[in-house]
Amino acid sequence: MQAAEIPTEPYALGGITVVPCSPVIGAEIQGIDISKDLSAETVRALTKAWHTHLALIIRDQDITPDQHIDFSAYFGLPQSPNRTSFTPLTEKYPQIIEVMNVDMDKKRIDHSLGSAEAFWHTDMSYKPIPPLGSALYSREIPPSGGNTCVSNMYLAYDDLSPELLAEIDGKTAVHDESRNSAGRLRPGFDDEQDPRKTPGPHHPLVRTHPNTGRKALFLGRRPFSYVPGLSVEDSEDLLDRLWAHATQEKYAWCHQWQVGDLLLWDNRCAMHRRDPFDMSHRRVMHRTQIAGSRPY
Repeated sequence: MQAAEIPTEPYALGGITVVPCSPVIGAEIQGIDISKDLSAETVRALTKAWHTHLALIIRDQDITPDQHIDFSAYFGLPQSPNRTSFTPLTEKYPQIIEVMNVDMDKKRIDHSLGSAEAFWHTDMSYKPIPPLGSALYSREIPPSGGNTCVSNMYLAYDDLSPELLAEIDGKTAVHDESRNSAGRLRPGFDDEQDPRKTPGPHHPLVRTHPNTGRKALFLGRRPFSYVPGLSVEDSEDLLDRLWAHATQEKYAWCHQWQVGDLLLWDNRCAMHRRDPFDMSHRRVMHRTQIAGSRPY
């Protein structure tokens, strides 16, 4: 589906209303209460809208952790997060993480992501089998900042020049396991500066979506990535050009949070980022991630 083929006007689908947020990515889903059990027809409609728009925003939801997990399960198996990076909500809910700038005692913190910018990335692509999607639910938000932006990697791939397509054909990149999306070193890793020694799996620069069959750029995170088989200089040059292309504003849409919003994005064909915000204000989000398959 090219950008011109993505619906730009609201439309009805399986008992829900889909309101596109931009011509390239994102749609608001109206007429749904995800605290309740959803019919098979509604789940099919949501899945179709998700595959079309890559990111869905559902506003004004009041859900418990159990309901958050149940909603995520409509799209696949909710999985436990990476315990070296985030703290599970409770032992009862290992599938939920709190992405926050306060600790469990509600004291402000500045480790993990804190209030810093989270650069463009794909969730947990530093794992051999990354999650297929993430569902982020807002519980407390700052008065400004902390917006989440998503970007369409189908379109970024479709717009590559023939020359750049030939350059990346069959190539992989190492996805850095040692640093988080704010560039901070994770516990247990050395501060390795040579990208050829970056720890992490090798994933194709172009992956195929298993449901749609479409190809998308799959870049993970920029810092300390490396393209095996190239010199460091050539790898850096190629990755710089790919990232400059993929992160153009024309492929992106940014969501300004309200309490009770749930944003569902597809990690297989979309990247996302978070704006920084004032550390003096609280931001507490709950996130689930949905088990995926090995990129190909």
